Amino acid sequence: MIELVRTNDAVVISFVEALMRDAGIACMVADQNMSVMDGSLGILPRRILVDSEQADEARRILADAGIAHEIRDA
Repeated sequence: MIELVRTNDAVVISFVEALMRDAGIACMVADQNMSVMDGSLGILPRRILVDSEQADEARRILADAGIAHEIRDA
């Protein structure tokens, strides 16, 4: 799996998850439970991971949705 997005913006995370779900691309949000460490302040970013074989398609979907600036460099 590769890191597609890293953010602490819950709206972006939800949006990316919905886009991936609609496209049939499995994704995983890593570091969700790190809020215990930061006192639930949302300081620590969460990572959205996708299978490396679907990474190009996932990047294209995010670009088409207008959030290409959120994509982590490969």
